[in-house]
Amino acid sequence: MMLDNLYARFDWAGARVEPTPLSSPRLLLLNRDLADELGMDLSEPQWRELTSGNRLLPEMTPFAQVYAGHQFGGFSPQLGDGRALLLGEVVAPDGRRWDLHLKGAGKTPYSRFGDGRAVLRSSLREYLASEAMHHLGIATTRALSLVGSEEPVYREQREPGAAVLRAAPSHLRFGHFEYFYYSGQPERIPVLLDYLIDTQWPDLTKDQAGYTALFERVVEKTATLIARWQLVGFCHGVMNTDNMSMLGLTLDYGPYGFLDAYDPDHICNHSDHGGRYAYDQQPAVGNWNLQRLAQALSGVIELEALQQALGKYEYQLLSTYSEGMRQKLGLTAWQDEDPALFRDMFTLMAAQKVDYSCWFRRLAQLESSGPVPDSLLGLLTEPEAGRDWFGRYQARLARESRTQAEKAAGMNAVNPKYILRNHLAQQAIERAEQGDMSEADRLLLLLARPFDEQPELDHYAMPAPAWAESLCISCSS
Repeated sequence: MMLDNLYARFDWAGARVEPTPLSSPRLLLLNRDLADELGMDLSEPQWRELTSGNRLLPEMTPFAQVYAGHQFGGFSPQLGDGRALLLGEVVAPDGRRWDLHLKGAGKTPYSRFGDGRAVLRSSLREYLASEAMHHLGIATTRALSLVGSEEPVYREQREPGAAVLRAAPSHLRFGHFEYFYYSGQPERIPVLLDYLIDTQWPDLTKDQAGYTALFERVVEKTATLIARWQLVGFCHGVMNTDNMSMLGLTLDYGPYGFLDAYDPDHICNHSDHGGRYAYDQQPAVGNWNLQRLAQALSGVIELEALQQALGKYEYQLLSTYSEGMRQKLGLTAWQDEDPALFRDMFTLMAAQKVDYSCWFRRLAQLESSGPVPDSLLGLLTEPEAGRDWFGRYQARLARESRTQAEKAAGMNAVNPKYILRNHLAQQAIERAEQGDMSEADRLLLLLARPFDEQPELDHYAMPAPAWAESLCISCSS
């Protein structure tokens, strides 16, 4: 294993901080596949000690990064890693570079009034979600290991402490650049851009032309990411600029949620009283956040170039989303009436409170002629309400050249049968808090194959039970 600490050499970009060890840690989860990919051949006791902050590897230089951010629309001039540390950067056997980021590592200069700790509830939610998204093919940070401890942490109530070690090619956020722009240190911005080019995009030049191309990539990757969130029904919940990745990764899992009953106005974050980060607002928020990043980069990239790059956001998002929705509905090419077909489908789904994931998965069973399967009709509160739309959709399918089997296989390859619903995560959390990790292990195995038929686990693919509506997920989650 080869370790490096390039970012920690920027002593102006944060602070060196030793983690505060968790007492009596227990290794709860270890992502062996990812560890092998990173070339990290450690024993379970070594993983436990590393993830709990009790003993780092000799080459590691723990470092808390400083950044700023627009939070719910208002600017916070100094945020930073308040409970996390960049331990170092692993150079994997394939030459790719990965940050190792320990969340729940204790207080840092950026903890403000926090204790720097994480609880088992939120740590397990992050572990499950990041792996679920990875196997859905959506860009994300990854979870490497999770430890628990009986050491108490206080949120709304006393909870068991935990720490999660996550990995990503980079944890650079929009907020990093905002911090140096608004704090009057513009000379730091090209240094961070050069670091990103050196470690992630060495094909770019370290000059204005290269910085412009870099921003264009950030715009493209952000638009693609959010389109894919929308396609799978994922709500991030707290899309502050300090939670936006320069690499277009899903970053910082807190009050996230996958849609159960389709509601375009769904708010997954109990703390989001105004609905700023509602499901249907995510595309617009992504654009707004990119505008804030453009402002921070305006000293090194010409205004016209920034505007041209931002102008490509909507096209990239809509083209990715439209192509993805066409595949979800089993259509091989666009026809003029398709946009109206899509709009009317979503109107029907919202009115009938249709389960989002079940709807698209079960649509694969519908043939171009014949009766609508009961499994599909059963998703509607009033089955007759869907007759007209089903008839139009079947007529559209009849103009396709693929066989039913080919169409169904294509749809099932993009419409997951299994997603991480909040009630499933909650059940795993409740068991984990009692010392039983079996449900978390089962979920991870299930979510590693989200598109596959797993008949013995079909109950995990059912719509959420009524009690799930009462689950309250906030920023502290």
